[in-house]
Amino acid sequence: MSRRKKCDVIVVGAGPVGLVAGLALQKKGISSVVMEAEPFGRERPGSRAIYLHSATLKLLEETATGLGFTLARNGIIWPVKRTLYKGKEVYVRNYGPTNNKDSHKLPHFTALHQDEIEKYIYEECVEAGVQFSWDSPVEKLVIEDNGVVLTTKSGEEWEAKYIIGCDGARSVVREQAGIKLEGPRTNDTFLVVDVKEDEENPLPLERIFHYQHPAMGGRNVMFVPFKGGWRVDLQLLESDNPEEFSTINGVRKWLPKVMDSKYADRITWVSTYRFHQVVANSLTDEKRRILLAGEAAHLFAPFGARGLNSGVPDALLAVKGIETAIRANSEDERAQAIDEVANERRIAALWNRDGSSTALHHLQGNAPDMNMKRELAASLVSVIPRLGRWLDEGPYGPKFGPPELTTKY
Repeated sequence: MSRRKKCDVIVVGAGPVGLVAGLALQKKGISSVVMEAEPFGRERPGSRAIYLHSATLKLLEETATGLGFTLARNGIIWPVKRTLYKGKEVYVRNYGPTNNKDSHKLPHFTALHQDEIEKYIYEECVEAGVQFSWDSPVEKLVIEDNGVVLTTKSGEEWEAKYIIGCDGARSVVREQAGIKLEGPRTNDTFLVVDVKEDEENPLPLERIFHYQHPAMGGRNVMFVPFKGGWRVDLQLLESDNPEEFSTINGVRKWLPKVMDSKYADRITWVSTYRFHQVVANSLTDEKRRILLAGEAAHLFAPFGARGLNSGVPDALLAVKGIETAIRANSEDERAQAIDEVANERRIAALWNRDGSSTALHHLQGNAPDMNMKRELAASLVSVIPRLGRWLDEGPYGPKFGPPELTTKY
């Protein structure tokens, strides 16, 4: 066996969250490696995370000058969002021109394929000199008082002071550290379809949400544009057989009911989900040598784009905490630095779970109280326009119910 390799921090997982962690460590001069189970250049299906909030762009720009602007320039911003209830428009907002000529100001969001997001962050990593270990699935962690020994499935051993687990929903790091995910799984099945845009005759850039689309038997449908394509979200009913809707032939039957029929021949990805609403019972281990970030730490329904946009601050605060811990003058001070980060990000994860759970309740068709509130709100929009905004915010997790509709409903 080859001699054990050493560094201060091992980042496990080279998705966008792991790439951000590796980049931040390199920028701070902390010796590290980003370890990925899959080989370099692996193909990953689907658009997955497509939306970066302004706050995330700012964090990325602070981490590596120019990165936030690069992502913003290569994504799109939709200038219009609209919401319909049973075919009736209840809310529309036009943000105006989106080609902001002020190059010193980041936009309020950008939308592009996750592969593209990863590409631009990876290019920044390479330029910064981040070390990668591809095709290196983790087999075992031995967590000791003064560090961690990581063994890959090929038998290679690494020794580090800390590990940042960014290895996703099936995190080996989380499992090896004895950390558990806690929370429910939804009963509703959601179908996600990616379609490629017709560049010669594209649709208007509008985010459109339908409550109970009249052509889809009352099922909710959302259209979200991203650079080069569209994501179509369909919420199935409890009585639906997901397989009838999710095969390519199944999608080709229902998609022309809600989009131009040409998009039935432009499908690039179909996936079904029953969303987990879970958060790790701790984002660190008993010895304070592990920190979890991104989907290794939490899984939410995607309403409000809470996954990647919370994973980035998870990673950056993990790096900040480790930087403080490395400089600590005592064991108590070191452990406290890790604890503070783990506790802060767990609070954030619980808040995000609450928000996405509120969105689920708002959207689900089997909640009589919410059905009544939605129905009343839609009927009163012409009299009380702000109820339209409440309906529009539903897919993102409204913080409060409409004030005009009392709790008796």
